[in-house]
Order: sequence, then structure tokens, then C-alpha cells
Amino acid sequence: MHRNPHRIPRLLATTLCLLLVTVAVHALDVPYLSGRINDNAHMLSAETVAELESMLTAYEDSTGNQLVLLTIESLEGESMEEYSMRVAETWKLGQKGVDNGALLLVAKQDRKLRIEVGYGLEASLTDAMTSYIINSVITPRFKQGNFETGIREGLQNMILAADGTIGESDISSSSGDDLPVWAFMLFWFGIVGLFTFIGIFTPGCSGWGLYVFLIPFYIGPAAIISDEMGSPLGWFIILGYLVLYPLLRVIMPKTAFGKKMATKLNSSGRAGVWSSSGWTSSSSSGWSSGGGSSFSGGGGSFGGGGSSGSW
Repeated sequence: MHRNPHRIPRLLATTLCLLLVTVAVHALDVPYLSGRINDNAHMLSAETVAELESMLTAYEDSTGNQLVLLTIESLEGESMEEYSMRVAETWKLGQKGVDNGALLLVAKQDRKLRIEVGYGLEASLTDAMTSYIINSVITPRFKQGNFETGIREGLQNMILAADGTIGESDISSSSGDDLPVWAFMLFWFGIVGLFTFIGIFTPGCSGWGLYVFLIPFYIGPAAIISDEMGSPLGWFIILGYLVLYPLLRVIMPKTAFGKKMATKLNSSGRAGVWSSSGWTSSSSSGWSSGGGSSFSGGGGSFGGGGSSGSW
């Protein structure tokens, strides 16, 4: 009987194509990137989503580093590492050529999480550092059912590590369950302090709007500092903010330095505008936060750096 020599290779090729199509059809979709906080598994309250969105927006505006959270219900059988990389590559977090993006991914039903790190942040958000953040900061909170605290402290530690504020030499001596008080202080004055400075020299209602907006960002760290140190230091700092901010807004714009800074901030476009829908950056980076605004990655690349964990 005559056999077609090309029949078997063709059958194999057809079978392989069908398998690839089947895998592609059943692959878990990458959700739409709606902002820096993408809580698709509904693990956070609306208030916490707004708080963390504002925190990451302020951080990105001051440093350029783009940190994003994604929570999903389930991986649906897909590998955490493969799906995390696919999300990061699809969203293109971080700036093109700088690759300074990072993703915190949480799969609720699978009880798994991963930090995916862009090329540009691998020197600071090392595998050891991301493993520490996952296993010593986030998962202990998750095991207690406290998802909001775990995610909040995880993102705060990612910020501190990305900035080089904490490194591998620090985590070896840290208890791991709590963010060090000194780290909170550095985060406080480094990030929130920057926007306090901007608000003092921002004219009109925008500066006063930022004054009100920043109050919760002072209250949280102040409570922790006072509790850890056993002193009312944190509350004195809050009182100082509530009193000195309005006083400086009245006095400083009238000085030569104040006029110079107001002109510089307005011309650089870093001050932004406060509206009822949130803080909107007027910088030229191509994004803004607030109701109805768009958000996207900047073209960053990822190479598989980071760590995974479970709880």
C-alpha cells in the first residue's frame, strides 16, 4: 500500500497547532490597567484603594518609578510566574529605556503572590529583598486575614527598597513583622514632605486642597511612631503640620525665596491641581490621576526578577 511520506509530519503539525490554540484560548486574560491599584479581587476598601492610589501617584511623580498592584480571584491553573510576567509585559510598567517598574500581584483563592521587578529596579528590589517583603512583611498579615495592612506595608517597603532607603543589610537585622520606625520616618519626610513643600508654595485653592489631602498621610505614620517609641512625638509632628503649614503659606509667598519657588514650581509643572476628583499632576509625563483620567505603562521591560510566595 502506498503511504504519503508527508502525512505524519502534517498530522503532527496540525496537532501541535490545535494544542497551541487550545492553550491560548484557555490562558487567563490580562485585565485592563485602570490605575496603580487594580483590586479586581476586592480585597481592599474603597478608602484604602484611594489612599494607596494617591501614595503611588505621589511616589511616581517624585521619582519616576512606577509601582502597581493587581489582585485577582484566581490564576485558573496558570503558573504565577508566567502570568505575572505576562501582566508586566502587557502593561509595560516603568519608563521605556529606564525599565523602572514593579508589579505586586496577589491571587486570592490560590493564596499566592509575587513581586515582578523591571530591569531598572533589580539592583535595589533584589530577589532577596522581594522575598523578604513577601515572606516577612506581607504574608504574616495575610495569614491573620489582614489583607489591607499586608498590601499597604508591602507597597511601602517596595518604595523604600526601590529608593535604596532599605537594603539587604537592613533586612537581616529586622524583625520582619513590622516596618522599622526609622524607615517610616524616612518615607514620611521623603515622600509626604515633598508634597508638603510643594503645597506651601502652590498658590490659590490648590495649595489648601493639598493641605487637607495630606492630613491622613501624617496621621497613620504618626500613630505608629508614637506607639513604637512610647512617646507623643508623632502627634507633636501632626500638630506642627496643622499649625505650621497654614502659617508658612501666608508668610513664605511674601518672601523673596517664596516668590522664587512659586515661580519655579509653576513653570516646571510639578505642582499639579487639586479638584474634587483627586490630585491631578500637571507634569508632562502623560498621565494623571483622578476621576475619568487615563493611565498606562511607559514602555518598561521585565526580565523575570522578583520573588513569589504563598500564605
